[in-house]
Amino acid sequence: MANDKKKSEDTSLLEKYAYLDSFEGLPSSPVPAESGVTGLLKHARQLAPGVAICLVIGFAAMFLSDNYGAPVMLFALLLGLGFHFLSEEGPTVAGIQFASRDILRLGVALLGARITLGDITALGWQSVALVIVAVGATIVFGALFARVLGLSRENGLLSGGAVAICGASAALALSSVMPRHPNLERDTMITVIGVTTLSTIAMVAYPAMISGLGFDPHTAGIFLGATIHDVAQVVGAGYTISMEAGDTSTIVKLLRVAMLVPVVVAFGYLLKAPRNPDAPRQPILPWFLIGFLLLVGITSTGQVPQIVTDTLSAVSRLCLITAIAALGIKTSFQKLAVVGWKPVALMIAETVFIAALVLAALMSGLV
Repeated sequence: MANDKKKSEDTSLLEKYAYLDSFEGLPSSPVPAESGVTGLLKHARQLAPGVAICLVIGFAAMFLSDNYGAPVMLFALLLGLGFHFLSEEGPTVAGIQFASRDILRLGVALLGARITLGDITALGWQSVALVIVAVGATIVFGALFARVLGLSRENGLLSGGAVAICGASAALALSSVMPRHPNLERDTMITVIGVTTLSTIAMVAYPAMISGLGFDPHTAGIFLGATIHDVAQVVGAGYTISMEAGDTSTIVKLLRVAMLVPVVVAFGYLLKAPRNPDAPRQPILPWFLIGFLLLVGITSTGQVPQIVTDTLSAVSRLCLITAIAALGIKTSFQKLAVVGWKPVALMIAETVFIAALVLAALMSGLV
């Protein structure tokens, strides 16, 4: 009897964490039992309640953000946390899992519509080199300092990548190629909350700080774009100073977003668990990264109408907000309460590190 109970608990756990699959390859949503249109419709009906809940939370977060000025990602997270019970059981579970995985992947892929090769080359090789060095050094620093604090290397890589690249979006993408463990989603949520909060603080504090340093608008834009975590906060800080600073900071920030591709590939390769020789081989590049690169290439041709790129960017933003709402739903307050101060201290240290590194490069005249 005890063995049957244990087996039932193990099966329940496996089902609960079944969505924590590989980020690589084709979407791994449950395949409909029936084939053809009937099966797809049935599958869509299974997903609809959960996806609808995530969308509603996402739209509510956007409404609050537009009216109260706080980061939309943070609103989506906090609102989602209040609906954790929907992820435990019931008709919404499948859709919430789908939103946190497949809709997330689509949103990351569509980020490619915001970047062109011309944007990158216009910065000059010094700025490009600075961004590459800053991203790499911050990730390495995160991994090393995490061990000093007694945290796992994976925790340091996750938060370091989020700080170094593009905040919440990077945290979500990177966590999806990292080794599966029970605390991964909790660590991801803490990282998303932390980098969003720190990014908001930086948006207010950095313009005031660099105005005292006497930076010209171009240099100020490079600093803001290379150090603030989230795109929205970079835009807000840059255009607070001037149009030139805003344009420069946005392009530098999008270059950091482009670094998501090689970093995710590197994480997926270096941190992957030993492969079962009987398991099907995964593609070298996940499908969402292929989509990202294709969109960068297509957008770079200059033949894509502005309305198309604006639409794709808006869809990407909605997908990411929906995915963060889903991850918020799947995270309980109990799990967040046991995290402690160390992950927060780690993200603060990473934020100070990348700001100090970029500031030193700018003040020394290297860029």
